[in-house]
Amino acid sequence: MSAGDKMMPTMQENTQAKLSLSDLENLLPPPPKPVGSYVPTIRVGNLVYTSGTLPMKDGQLACTGAVGDGGVSMDDANAAAKLCILNAISLVKAEVGGLQNIVRIVKVTGFVNSKPNFTQQPAVLNGASDFLAQAFGEAGKHVRSAVGVAALPLDASVEIEVVAEVK
Repeated sequence: MSAGDKMMPTMQENTQAKLSLSDLENLLPPPPKPVGSYVPTIRVGNLVYTSGTLPMKDGQLACTGAVGDGGVSMDDANAAAKLCILNAISLVKAEVGGLQNIVRIVKVTGFVNSKPNFTQQPAVLNGASDFLAQAFGEAGKHVRSAVGVAALPLDASVEIEVVAEVK
């Protein structure tokens, strides 16, 4: 490691995390099953990439339709983003054998099924980003893209992909 590299604390060592690993473990659903011909995660070196995760709860899509005027409310869209991120974390955990092997969240890419003229996609994704910061402290802070789209698979309101650094 060069002098300019910073050692990042692991999730377990991160003293700024607001949730313990056991608290987070209790919030996680089982890893979602793919809804098509793809794998849910791929590990490349010390990075795990997830496929897009939908707001699934108990095997059912919890939030459908477009966000915006006359459609899905911001509160419901924020909750959907949080469900997506819980599903994504569950996938990463399954890939690496436990939450203790996640070093940090690197990137979140979110797609929001948006009504015409809806421009608050970043606010929708705050449901995911705020949870990651709460759960993982500094290690949960990430770069992000928020994209508005005309439709998502299964008419989901939100879809999220994650890149995580792992041990």
